[in-house]
Amino acid sequence: MDRVTIYTDGACSYNPGPGGWGCVLMFGEYRKEASGGEENTTNNRMELTAAIEALRLLKRSCQVDLYTDSAYLCNAFEKGWLNNWRRNGWKTANKHEVENRDLWETLDALCVTHIVRFHKVKGHADNVENNRCDKLARDAIKKLTNPQE
Repeated sequence: MDRVTIYTDGACSYNPGPGGWGCVLMFGEYRKEASGGEENTTNNRMELTAAIEALRLLKRSCQVDLYTDSAYLCNAFEKGWLNNWRRNGWKTANKHEVENRDLWETLDALCVTHIVRFHKVKGHADNVENNRCDKLARDAIKKLTNPQE
C-alpha cells in the first residue's frame, strides 16, 4: 500500500462567509495541489472539505499521513469523538446534533477506503506545507469575492 503525505487547510472570511480550502498531496517525487471554495460556509466546513477533497484525489487505497492545523478535525479522529458521535446517533456528549454531519460521514467513509493518521500542526507558523495550504485556501476565497482578479 502506497504511503502518501497530505497537508490540508481551510479558511473563511467572516464565519460564516466566503470560504476556501487547500491541500497538498505528496508521494515520492509526485506533488499535487488543489483548492476550491464556497460562497457561504464556515471555517470548520472548509477544514473538513479540504481533507475530503484531498482523499478523493487518491486513485487507490493508501496509507495517509494527513497534517492539519484544525484541532476540530484532528481530535475527532485521534480522540475518538467521531466514534462516540456515531455510537450516540450523531449526538454530542451534550445531546446536541453533531454539526457538519454530512461532511463527517463523507470523511468517515473515505477513512475506510484509506488508512489515515491525522497529525496536528501549528497553524500560521513555520510549516511550509501548511502555509502553502493556507495560501491556496485564501486565494480560493479571493476568486469567489473578486472574480476579475
